[in-house]
Amino acid sequence: MIHGPCGTLNMMSPCMDNGKCTKRFPKPCETDTITNMDGYPSYRRRDVDNGGQSYELRLSNAHINVELYSSMKSIKYICKYVHKGSDKAIFAVQNVNDNDEITRYQMGRYISSNEAIWRIFTFPIHERDPAVIHLAVHLENGQRVYFTEETALQQALTAPKTTLTQFFNLCSRQDADGQFARTLMYTDVPKFFTWNKQSKNWEPRKRGIPVPGFADIFMTKTLGRLYTDHPKQRECFFLRLLLVNVPGPTSFQYLRKVNGTSYDSFFDACRELYLLEDDNHWDLTLADAALSSSPQQIRQLFQ
Repeated sequence: MIHGPCGTLNMMSPCMDNGKCTKRFPKPCETDTITNMDGYPSYRRRDVDNGGQSYELRLSNAHINVELYSSMKSIKYICKYVHKGSDKAIFAVQNVNDNDEITRYQMGRYISSNEAIWRIFTFPIHERDPAVIHLAVHLENGQRVYFTEETALQQALTAPKTTLTQFFNLCSRQDADGQFARTLMYTDVPKFFTWNKQSKNWEPRKRGIPVPGFADIFMTKTLGRLYTDHPKQRECFFLRLLLVNVPGPTSFQYLRKVNGTSYDSFFDACRELYLLEDDNHWDLTLADAALSSSPQQIRQLFQ
């Protein structure tokens, strides 16, 4: 139902503006159905002269318009009106200092019929799947520390546990959990272990898909995401690069050791593992361009 009779039948109708209906009633007759640019169609409705038929029915004293919607904007328009609730206004005269926030929240909160049915049937209200666990990346003794004047000395002497340091400890264990952890990349740990925020430790998951060969290890869809590091923070950036390529590290020193040789920096370890490109590919590119490219193409090669 759009609105009541308008036009010559009711010039005082709210839809009337300068003697015309703002809703464009009555709709013009169309020989064929046409979809306009805004997604609202003009349906085929032939007049009597073109083979159409006209009937006058006394069903309701209003315009009735049933349409088929085809655009995404129209679908969103429908959903908005299906799920919207009725307007609600509450006012009261009371003492200025009497501020009951709980009552104000309950009175101002509106639950539509759809949400009420959803809660009655105890359906889940919201979810996030799969879960995402953020993994710390920091240099040795480079954890973020929060302290006060009273706890400054204690925090300085005892470095806080992080997901990274406890991953090293997990890989250092000699039990079945440690043996399995040494086969994992840092980003894969949340799939098989859960981070206990109270004890600051990785604990095996108790539910999920059993892992063949490990009776007490279960796998889920949980994702691990490492915090990013800017390339200007060289050592931390190369540490992150090693963590996503070296399985089962037991310490920072372990990551700097390649083929039995301990390197002084994570950059040297990455270069030894061929995780970095040298400048040789630029020399090869220039040599190839000098043989096959024009001077203009060479000038534009590195723009």
